[in-house]
Amino acid sequence: MLVGVDLGQPHFDPTLAELAELARSAGFEVLDRVVCRRRAPDAALFVGKGKADEIQALAAAHAAAEVLFDQALSPAQQRNLERHLKLPVNDRVLLILNIFAQRARSHEGKLQVELARLQYLQTRLVRRWTHLERQSGGIGLRGGPGETQIELDRRMIAEAIQRTRQRLDLVKRQRNTQRRQRQRRGTFDISLVGYTNAGKSTLFNALVKARAYAADQLFATLDTTTRQLYLGPEVGQVSLSDTVGFIRDLPHTLVEAFAATLQEAREADLLLHVVDLADPQHPDKIDDVLRVLRDIGAGDIPQVLVANKIDALPPALQPRGRRDEVELDGRRVPRVFVSAAQGTGLDELRALLAEIVRARHAVADAGLSADAAQLTYP
Repeated sequence: MLVGVDLGQPHFDPTLAELAELARSAGFEVLDRVVCRRRAPDAALFVGKGKADEIQALAAAHAAAEVLFDQALSPAQQRNLERHLKLPVNDRVLLILNIFAQRARSHEGKLQVELARLQYLQTRLVRRWTHLERQSGGIGLRGGPGETQIELDRRMIAEAIQRTRQRLDLVKRQRNTQRRQRQRRGTFDISLVGYTNAGKSTLFNALVKARAYAADQLFATLDTTTRQLYLGPEVGQVSLSDTVGFIRDLPHTLVEAFAATLQEAREADLLLHVVDLADPQHPDKIDDVLRVLRDIGAGDIPQVLVANKIDALPPALQPRGRRDEVELDGRRVPRVFVSAAQGTGLDELRALLAEIVRARHAVADAGLSADAAQLTYP
């Protein structure tokens, strides 16, 4: 059962389409959807008792096994809803965490997911389970005199978070070493960013002839992959990285946990902002990506907007040309229309990238700063 509460936010999705895609990506089957409108969340049940009774009746009629909320729930609200509905209740944050846990393949990705999971779990200890009130201290027992189970669990989770952070710091130092080596070689770094399922991995594979996993699902790729992209004899090779996709209301724990991965975007020379042009909501998703980029400190990095999936557009909406300019976050940026799956427009994209790199090299040869070099991008 999917539940969404319209609290007046401009980005509320009354169809719960994205939550349904997240649920399917996590392996759930969507049975029904419930949407209600409130001025503010109910402190105890988030949706209020009347709507909770309606959800309980629908869940029983469909024999639902779980209820998923599109908004983040407080620990107390989650506990109260589970008692009222007599079903497991989870929110959008945990759903995304579960998808990340299923998809992470590299050592770094698994560490990032584990850190985000521990941070989420840490907030769920407050009055979430009754067994956490047991006393476990005393002579010969772990913990101090009178130490409760919740205090033990909180301390164990804090220690696990610290260990995971230390291991992630080691990964970050390794990435920094690799990045410094590329910088010493004068490598131009490009990172693919965009909303999840916009086609970043498909574009990455098409540009560098790689075999990174790509699928028509949310968060198909979590682990950053970097390859060399050849742009012709005048320019040579640049470094191209495929990063994790963004999503609306990306949990702050995930932004923090994936700092090592997102660092590729934060320290890139250029961002290829990939957009699913066939998605009717793509303007809103562009704004969501720009918001996340500002949150991670990458909002000022030059961008190229890659309008992908033009093969899915009807003939009347096909672009007249392959390149133009558009205003993005108060700046004029170049836009290229492509179909990564069909290979359409990729030559124009490579040509544009070559122009940008040549302009950067020309400014560098003139002895100007990196900030001045950014101003010369088309």
